[in-house]
Amino acid sequence: MSTLFTPFSMGPVTLANRIAIAPMCQYSADEGIASDWHMIHLGHLALSGAAILFLEASAVSPEGRISPKDLGIWSDEHAAALAPIVAAMRRHAPIRLAIQLAHAGRKASSQVPWDGGANIAIDDGGWQTVAPSALPHADGETVPLALDDEGLARVRDAFVAAAQRSHALGLDAIELHAAHGYLLHQFLSPLSNQRSDQYGGALENRMRFPLDVFAAVRAAVPPTMAVGVRISATDWVEGGWDIEQSVRFSQELSAAGADFIHVSSGGISPAQKIPVGPSYQIGFAARIRAETGMPTIGVGMITEARQAEEIVARGDADVVALARAMLFDPRWPWHAAAQLGAQVDAPPQYWRSQPREYKDLFGPTTLGQR
Repeated sequence: MSTLFTPFSMGPVTLANRIAIAPMCQYSADEGIASDWHMIHLGHLALSGAAILFLEASAVSPEGRISPKDLGIWSDEHAAALAPIVAAMRRHAPIRLAIQLAHAGRKASSQVPWDGGANIAIDDGGWQTVAPSALPHADGETVPLALDDEGLARVRDAFVAAAQRSHALGLDAIELHAAHGYLLHQFLSPLSNQRSDQYGGALENRMRFPLDVFAAVRAAVPPTMAVGVRISATDWVEGGWDIEQSVRFSQELSAAGADFIHVSSGGISPAQKIPVGPSYQIGFAARIRAETGMPTIGVGMITEARQAEEIVARGDADVVALARAMLFDPRWPWHAAAQLGAQVDAPPQYWRSQPREYKDLFGPTTLGQR
């Protein structure tokens, strides 16, 4: 039996298999409002056979957007635009639905990737960014304002309000984005956090604000909704955030009631040197899983069915998440199930696509035609 296609529970949320669709920014929103593209894109992925779909990073405030085209959930209007998309996916697919709540911090106010992704200066239509410290992401970029106590409270409350809207939408899980050089990660890393107050300096202090945000979000939604965190396990820069600190942070999150940890890496500095290759981040996930016991999602150049099977069978991660591979092949879970001799969910409208050599791929099916 394929381990990849066995059920698994992340806290209160049971997954049909161990395949997740990682959050992928689409840069296709209008002032944060979901568009027709989101209906098509998310609806398409909802039919993939994966167990859980993470909606893209959704900004908790306007200044928290990476780009002007980012999806947002900082108002009831934003939630209302997502409601019919969520309802359509619920009608046609059993996939679990999660949202990644995000604030870009000093990496906000950027062009969309296909326009170069560079920082947009305030004089060129960008906006004032905020961060733990007044340090830009790269030389020549907008210098962020260091958040004071009032600003920290405002950010925390924005995460809470976004979490409450996410619950009202009927989503199954929330993932807080504390990876890839965005605001919560900026507090964790000594490369971006040079504060001298209770939120800077020692590891305990640098973890304080992300843990405060997590605790506030966890308290704002019922225990039937899973809440987890995505982290960068290392900055890939000497003197930065690393796996030792990530283990400690993950242990603190586990003690605070986190239902899962999603382990990525990098993003804090242009000086990073990442040894990219198949499964290059899985070792970090394996160590965090071993030292916390928390349900762990592994990610990073997972493209092949047997590769994913080996990761979960060895216990390196409980769930594997795919992003680019899923965009390239939105039926990746179907093809993986076929290769591994497993079964996967497919909508009845597509049952006729089942190849003759895989008669049980979609489970018990009945087809008749006149």
